[in-house]
Amino acid sequence: MPGTNLTREEAQQRARLLTVDAYEIELDLSGAQEGGTYRSVTTVRFDAAEAGAESFIDLVAPTVHEVVLNGDALDPDEVFKDSRIALPGLLAGRNELCVVAACAYTNTGEGLHRFVDPVDQQAYLYTQFEVPDARRVFANFEQPDLKGTFQFTVTAPEGWTVISNSPTPEPKDNVWRFEPTPRISTYITALIVGPYHSVHSSYEKDGRSVPLGIYCRPSLAEYLDSDAIFAVTRQGFAWFEEKFDYAYPFAKYDQLFVPEFNAGAMENAGAVTIRDQYVFRSKVTDAAYETRAETILHELAHMWFGDLVTMEWWNDLWLNESFATYTSIACQAHAPGSRWPHSWTTFANSMKTWAYRQDQLPSTHPIMADINDLDDVLVNFDGITYAKGASVLKQLVAYVGMDEFFRGVQAYFKRHAYQNTRLSDLLGALEETSGRDLKTWSKQWLETAGINVLRPEIETDASGTVTSFAVRQEAPALPPGAKGEPTLRPHRIAIGLYDLNPTGKLIRSERIELDVDGELTQVEQLTGTKRSAVILLNDDDLTYAKVRLDPDSLAVVTEHLGDFEESLPRALSWASAWDMVRDGELATRDYLALVLSGIAKESDIGVVQSLHRQVKLALDLYAAPDWRETGLARWTEATLDHLRAAAPGSDHQLAWARAFTATARTDAQLDLVSGLLEGTETIEGLTIDTELRWALLERLAATGRADEAAIAAELERDKTSAGERHAATARAARPTPQAKAEAWASVVESDNLPNAVQEAVIGGFIQTDQRELLAPYTEKYFAVAKDVWNSRSHEMAQQIVVGLYPALQVSPETLDATDAWLASAEPTAALRRLVTESRAGIDRALRAQAADAAAG
Repeated sequence: MPGTNLTREEAQQRARLLTVDAYEIELDLSGAQEGGTYRSVTTVRFDAAEAGAESFIDLVAPTVHEVVLNGDALDPDEVFKDSRIALPGLLAGRNELCVVAACAYTNTGEGLHRFVDPVDQQAYLYTQFEVPDARRVFANFEQPDLKGTFQFTVTAPEGWTVISNSPTPEPKDNVWRFEPTPRISTYITALIVGPYHSVHSSYEKDGRSVPLGIYCRPSLAEYLDSDAIFAVTRQGFAWFEEKFDYAYPFAKYDQLFVPEFNAGAMENAGAVTIRDQYVFRSKVTDAAYETRAETILHELAHMWFGDLVTMEWWNDLWLNESFATYTSIACQAHAPGSRWPHSWTTFANSMKTWAYRQDQLPSTHPIMADINDLDDVLVNFDGITYAKGASVLKQLVAYVGMDEFFRGVQAYFKRHAYQNTRLSDLLGALEETSGRDLKTWSKQWLETAGINVLRPEIETDASGTVTSFAVRQEAPALPPGAKGEPTLRPHRIAIGLYDLNPTGKLIRSERIELDVDGELTQVEQLTGTKRSAVILLNDDDLTYAKVRLDPDSLAVVTEHLGDFEESLPRALSWASAWDMVRDGELATRDYLALVLSGIAKESDIGVVQSLHRQVKLALDLYAAPDWRETGLARWTEATLDHLRAAAPGSDHQLAWARAFTATARTDAQLDLVSGLLEGTETIEGLTIDTELRWALLERLAATGRADEAAIAAELERDKTSAGERHAATARAARPTPQAKAEAWASVVESDNLPNAVQEAVIGGFIQTDQRELLAPYTEKYFAVAKDVWNSRSHEMAQQIVVGLYPALQVSPETLDATDAWLASAEPTAALRRLVTESRAGIDRALRAQAADAAAG
């Protein structure tokens, strides 16, 4: 039985048979304030290639009332099964289908999500359809290559706003009738409905005006910095239109900050939805604004790549996401007047770290993944699809040249506008403009899994003159269980030569760019030159590979990592050190010493915050258990020292405040946390605003210093949806068996929690200081994992399966329990993948702990 799945073969068969023309969708949302179900009426016109053929249309709904195909009424009880409506006896040529159904509001972030704001008690709705959830709202052919036009007619309560892909019309009798969209795929259609607050502007160029809108709930309106958001948006419009040589393809561009959103944002055509945590209620560092800007630009890039030109099937999902990621960061780095010209530093320090981690899991896969069905793609929004793919696109740009790359992209958009494509269509356009043969490149980079390691091999004479220099490329074995073979790949890299200047700064004295291919590549240009203090492979981060330093360079970097004048070589060195920790090549205690010696000189706030997260993770998972508390004590003391030393009111002060709060452990430290919350302690320049108050309280709750009364009192101060989530986290974090049992029951034994609250409870339940308290839940996890997966929606089940895996129980016994479950439970491929990935984290932690113990 297909259930809610759809195979690639079924999609191909349906696409060969059908050509979709137009949808007319009528939704009665007048009862949205009360919830329940709503009336959905879909009329779709489509052509069939064969007379008498059978097909099906997709729908996930509690009830189907009517099915009328070409004027003939079909019995819903007969034709509606397994989220499909059978369509027998199709006519050759034009067919018309009408489906009347009762569809359900959700609280899972899938389909038509309904949220009630505790501030005004008003309901707010939005759709989220990627990958296969438009069928939760209206009947449709749910696959990206069956494009059509969509005309929405929506009835909504008086005083509400309705936003969709087409410009919002004036309502008549609380009915909004939208104009048809251009030809687009089902998954990028959208509706956002409710009493939203809005701000409007426009993008003007060459006499053309594109209306711009920004929306959020009224309870967030005071925090909405619309001028900054519009500025980033206009920057993206100008840069993308120039680079793509194709005008923005839709009639308007709205950005809607919506509640309880599962992802960062979604590229609905002309109506982008964004998680409303990006409307900052409290002070955040500039790194948060940079991340928000990247998200805004990422979704805007999708208007061309993904929406205008769309993948034929989900195996090219990576191309959608990688292109949007690469171009958004390139825009930040290169657009005139950009606030974040250092964005490649952030990319190297965050996105690529994600990619390297994902590529070393048993589930690693080629960038161009083999997507057999919807279940495959639902778990494929990962570090390969986004971060490795974007890294490889960056490598491709270096390989063919940026101008040639964008000329190929321009030809691609003009050739395939409003159509569906395959990877070969883009590569063909790039071959035309670059003159490079990309077939071999594609096979080696896109159709293989795993990561390469680049090492310098240097010989010098007694005077320090280089007599031989080569780059050795290694292709480590893939993780156990991964498919494929290790592959040596062609790399376009830069080699940076750095020396200390009289002020103690590491300055690049020379840069060599070259192609590296095969096992050993000689670099003749360096023979006969004086050896530099630091020789950095993959300078400027052009390729995707793990890089190691030679012993002499490593010694200098260990002492002077913070002295690189530029942020990118610092980030690359930090990333290399972190990778060595994860691989067991650098002990956690030595990594801590390295960070403590260099972080004071690190000016990039994004790098500083990444180091905070990585040190905490290393101490929690990779430190030898008998040394862990020593390391945590040393780190916590350092965070407090840096907090007190930071410039008052600075981003660094806020970052160190959060780092200290997350790990405060002694009575004196917790007294300070409590005093900051109560106002009896102050640190000059540090504002204890709403979000920081919750961070302080959550730490006090996790350490047993804040009880239910304290949590309830804080929630009374912040009676918002964000406050409710924080309170749920704090309650689940309390170090008592009763608190853990209540949190577990609310997530596992009940399905009443909305997606965002469930996530908050899981986040509070897992506390690294509470291993013994959480130990009994290992057995409970394996007892319920399969049932949870089978009974919950994908988003809710994945939260639980990944979030509640006993990742803190780093022991051979946890590996054994996982292996026994994998052998006996017969999980689906998607569930097996998620659990196997979590198991790999235990295995890696055991190896890292052994390396740390050996160093001790």
